[in-house]
Amino acid sequence: MRKYLIIIVLLFFSLLHVRAQSQTEMSVITTDVLIIGGGASGTMAGIQAARMGVSAIIVEETPWLGGMLTAAGVSAIDGNYRLHSGLWEEFRQLLYLYYGGANAVKTGWVSNVLFEPKVGEEILSQLTDAEKNLTVLREARLENIQKTNKRWETIILQSGKKYKINARIVIDATELGDVAKQVGIAYDIGMDSRSETGESIAPEQANNIIQDLTYTVILKDYGALVDATIPQPDGYDPSPFLCTCAGKCDGDKLGRKLWECDFMMKYGKLPNGYYMINWPISGNDFYLNVIEMSRKERQIALQKAKDFTLNYLYYLQTDLGFKHLGIADDVYPTDDGLPFIPYYRESRRIKGMVQFTINDLARPFEQTTALYRTGIAVGDYPVDHHHQAYPEAESLPELHFYPVPSYSLPLGTLIPKGTDHFVVAEKSISVTNIVNGTTRLQPVCILIGQASGVLAALAVQNNTTPAKVKVRKVQNALLDAGAYLMPYSDVEKGSVAFQSLQRIGATGILKGEGKNIGWENHTYIYPDSLMTRTDLAEGLTGWINQDQLKVESEFVSYQECLELIKVLGKQFHQACGKKRLSRLEKEAGKILEANTIVVPELHVPVNRAIFAILLDQLLDPFEIRQVDHQGQFID
Repeated sequence: MRKYLIIIVLLFFSLLHVRAQSQTEMSVITTDVLIIGGGASGTMAGIQAARMGVSAIIVEETPWLGGMLTAAGVSAIDGNYRLHSGLWEEFRQLLYLYYGGANAVKTGWVSNVLFEPKVGEEILSQLTDAEKNLTVLREARLENIQKTNKRWETIILQSGKKYKINARIVIDATELGDVAKQVGIAYDIGMDSRSETGESIAPEQANNIIQDLTYTVILKDYGALVDATIPQPDGYDPSPFLCTCAGKCDGDKLGRKLWECDFMMKYGKLPNGYYMINWPISGNDFYLNVIEMSRKERQIALQKAKDFTLNYLYYLQTDLGFKHLGIADDVYPTDDGLPFIPYYRESRRIKGMVQFTINDLARPFEQTTALYRTGIAVGDYPVDHHHQAYPEAESLPELHFYPVPSYSLPLGTLIPKGTDHFVVAEKSISVTNIVNGTTRLQPVCILIGQASGVLAALAVQNNTTPAKVKVRKVQNALLDAGAYLMPYSDVEKGSVAFQSLQRIGATGILKGEGKNIGWENHTYIYPDSLMTRTDLAEGLTGWINQDQLKVESEFVSYQECLELIKVLGKQFHQACGKKRLSRLEKEAGKILEANTIVVPELHVPVNRAIFAILLDQLLDPFEIRQVDHQGQFID
């Protein structure tokens, strides 16, 4: 008996030892770039970094890539319909290909691009699977991160396994900026004070109020004969929803437009009989600030947002009669059929190398800095804040659809102060609370992700930190990847002048004009307009003295354009400054002919597109004068 007891004890301690070993042993992985968060930004960061030849790993907590695009169910794109930039455009074209063209995704009136969340996730998975340098860890999360010898050492948990991942660059692409906090990066939450940012529409005092979040729900049309009504939620209260559409409330007294109920429901109609419910007017927006909560606290708190959405759904099905629309049973593999995560409109906002304010955005050429010269991601949606669900919403500034021109986000917003080898993406970039109301939208976050992937890859390839990567290197890589630097809505990527106008615009020699047209926001560069002496005098301030500007009339002739390029070449010690005018004329003619542009007579005025092409290709002022993160020239 004693012999058996000894054997049992030995087996017990042996099992303990094996178990302890299994818990402590972990796979060690080395990568160039580690992206925490596989949302709209994180997925694109991984794709772009991998395409540039560096190794990258995406760590995503949910089973799906795409974040707000897919896992949160906000599958109706807001904005950038005319800014066909980079990976945003690639994603859009793949949606067109899947559904059969642009018109096939114009199913709801809130957007020109609507799609089923699972289709969006499938497309993103196809894109990531195609990159041999990219690994995706789903249903995985960061447990610990620390800096050791200019590398980041992280512990990642996935399905009970632990991985130690060592990375040269980490990108925080989480929904709430959780990694930035974990590594000690300073940040803001809530509204900034007017005195701090200089934004006249900001509140006088700072506060910690953030935008409402939304637990969307994807409904499916089960047919007129089917009652898909959910059980009445506990404590059901229809009162918050009575003004969700016309009929039960007076919109004039409320100070807002109310749509007919049938029309309202088509707001987020998706292809193939699905409906996205993400309705802001007495709908399922919910005020909840979970940013500083623990993981467990967030789960408990977010249940309230889920319950609120289920209450709203029950109201739609019973009071409004949409009983044939029920929670889709073939979209999310979750117990309740709701998305994996809520739609977070706002997160931590890091303190970066620059802070992008509404003044920088709305009046880029009037600031002491020239952040537009450092642009890496473009957007055109109005500043749109959701605060109706906040209990004291009437006391807050009116920030619903505040008009702005289309804009370019500066590179320095992605780089935190004081923390090397780290990049921030998604909604936690260094912008003010007001600006977050437009940079939070899907296309901009996609493009932020692409830019962060470029920045990280270049830092790896140049063995430096993101802060020391040259702005122009990042911008050139983005242009090579089909992205916009400047937010011009009147020049398509297919134009022969596109890249030249982008580069010359980023020098400030040519400036665009911002305009608001209804709900649309634009910046026009006017490529077909004639080049004027007035424009030159403004654009070349700080380049040459005004007495060197030899233009006889208001419009710049072809000859005067070439003479100016020669003057600038001499000023900046470029080869074109040493050439005879006849030689420059010959080279310019070849450039124009190669771009299928008719070569003008010497006395004929040139348009802005021709001016940009010749200036770009003969002189290349974009490269001649590098810029810092404030947009100031480094000479």
